[in-house]
Amino acid sequence: MTAPTHRVRALHTDSTVTVYQAYAPSIGLPAARDGRFPASWSRERMTWIKPSFLWMMYRCGWGAKQDQETVLAVEITREGFEWALRHACLSHYARGVHSDLPSWRRQLKEAPARVQWDPERDLHLRPLPYRSLQLGLSGEAARRYADEWTVAITDVTPLAHHVHALVREGREDEARAALPLERPYPAADDLLTHLA
Repeated sequence: MTAPTHRVRALHTDSTVTVYQAYAPSIGLPAARDGRFPASWSRERMTWIKPSFLWMMYRCGWGAKQDQETVLAVEITREGFEWALRHACLSHYARGVHSDLPSWRRQLKEAPARVQWDPERDLHLRPLPYRSLQLGLSGEAARRYADEWTVAITDVTPLAHHVHALVREGREDEARAALPLERPYPAADDLLTHLA
């Protein structure tokens, strides 16, 4: 059976969803140590969260890219995650989803969150034929993310390096077994209709 093109896949529990971000150690290490983002983390600029571990690895080069050396798993409330999705706008105009281009531009400007669907990645970071959610948070959403929704922050850089080493050694079954268990997220019918 073919995977749906647009589906949220994530490590989740009954009350939380895990998303990933990568930062310079000056932000990432205090965030993981304290379980919250430090004062130097800007609540005024857009921040992108990604429920896909492998897409994050693609973005940060397994934690090797400059200013992305610390990979964080941020556990947030499902309530907050769903609030962001309900208040999000697609980052691009889509005929059939938006009534017209000017109304999409207005929505995009006013929305505290935006959604992008990018190709999911395999263990070699090659694109797959289905999409992975990227969720951009700004303004109210960024502040809620940092100060209300975050339940725990874990430094998963060692996991990133471990999986990458297994992939480089050709031990793909072991690499796959080490990945976080990302399952389809049980989204209500109305949660994604305006975003796909």
